[in-house]
Amino acid sequence: MVLDNLSYGSDQSGLICGYLFAHGQAGKALHTNEALAWLQTTRAANDNSFIWLHFNLTNVAAEKWLHEHVSLPEEFYETLHEGSRSTRIEHADHNLIAVINDVLHDFAFEASDIATLWLSVTNNIMISARRKPLQSVDRLRNAVNHGEIFHSPSELLTHLLRDQADVLIGIVRNVIKKIDDIEDHLLADRLNKKRANLGEIRRVLVRLQRLLAPEPAALFRLLQKPPVWLAESDVQELRQSTEEFAVVLSDMASLQERIKLLQEEIAASENEQNNRSLFVLTVVTVLALPINMIAGLLGMNVGGIPLAQHEYGFWIVVAIVLTFTVIAGWLAFRKRDGD
Repeated sequence: MVLDNLSYGSDQSGLICGYLFAHGQAGKALHTNEALAWLQTTRAANDNSFIWLHFNLTNVAAEKWLHEHVSLPEEFYETLHEGSRSTRIEHADHNLIAVINDVLHDFAFEASDIATLWLSVTNNIMISARRKPLQSVDRLRNAVNHGEIFHSPSELLTHLLRDQADVLIGIVRNVIKKIDDIEDHLLADRLNKKRANLGEIRRVLVRLQRLLAPEPAALFRLLQKPPVWLAESDVQELRQSTEEFAVVLSDMASLQERIKLLQEEIAASENEQNNRSLFVLTVVTVLALPINMIAGLLGMNVGGIPLAQHEYGFWIVVAIVLTFTVIAGWLAFRKRDGD
């Protein structure tokens, strides 16, 4: 049973959704009371079942319920309130404490569309909590709702990390498509503010990489000395998902470099266009200079203006103006050719 609604709400305890996994069976939806009963009875029986509880931290009752009914290390609560949200996975009191960054459900290439998921994983329970709806968690919930079989909380964690990598792959593909479109506009000389779009995309990629880059290293350090309850097959799955995630981060770094080069090319193109416009303006100014100077001199209302009484005075002045204009134009274009 999914307790979330269209506004990504939760029940009175802050629980969005809960699932009970029996050995070799699909997850069964849990209400809060059923989850509490499992925590108090079945868990103590040391059977092969395990649960996943997903909470909404915007509901103030969520953290209170966890304090009262779930035995979690203090490190988990510390991560909920500390300022730094850099991705990491730590081992504390037989728990895996994870801080994972992901994109929002309605991600639109805004730097503010990146939020955090907090996890606590043991051999028979996984607690996850977030303040905003995240894509990778929604993918994991959909997999559980469609009957996918999970044998341990570590498999849920592995699936979640792979879903996170899949979301990032989708972002990378969308960015490649956007960059290809901008390059097409650049080649067609129709930029239309695309430089600003590149800046927004690059800021999102930089923030994603800054938040997610520690994740592979943290997982590799953890897998060097994994918890005793973590099966060897789960360790291998985590190691493989970590390698895939590292490849995605490498692709994101390459995209940042490509965007940087494209921004430089656009800047060079704009500078060239500005220089061309400035040159045209300079030529027009130079060509008009002799006309303006001679017209100003001859327009003075004083005596002694040369050629005033000459029969061909006007044409002589025109010839002088044309001569100076041609010489000024030749000098301007000669300088342009020299550059």
